[in-house]
Amino acid sequence: MRGGLVVGVGARRAAGAAEIGALIDAVLRAAALAPAAVRAVATREDRPEIAAAARARGWDVLAYPAGTLASVPVPNPSETVRGHAGTPSVAEAAALHAAGVLGGGGDLVVPKRPGGGVTVAVARLRAPVPPWCPPPRRSAEEAR
Repeated sequence: MRGGLVVGVGARRAAGAAEIGALIDAVLRAAALAPAAVRAVATREDRPEIAAAARARGWDVLAYPAGTLASVPVPNPSETVRGHAGTPSVAEAAALHAAGVLGGGGDLVVPKRPGGGVTVAVARLRAPVPPWCPPPRRSAEEAR
């Protein structure tokens, strides 16, 4: 089976791939979650630094528009994030939404953890994806 975890990431534009990757690594380590268990990194559209950090680790990247993320119920919404990103959550919402797309739903196993302009959350897929399944294609709405 491919990994059963999705890492959701939000970051300020000034955050670089190394900084983003370092927080992802630290969050996984602190939660005793193996990097090999990560299926994908999920985030908001148009975040090349986040994609670079994920790809450096060999993980797929799933990116969603702010409107999609805003529709996801999360335990820790932020009005500050809403003001900057157009959604009250990026990391938690992206992780949970991607878990729904990839595995029929998911549970947040690490709520958002901020550090240095980056926020990371981790969701566990309820039904991990078999290795022969390709990454999902984005819908027409999400591709905009």
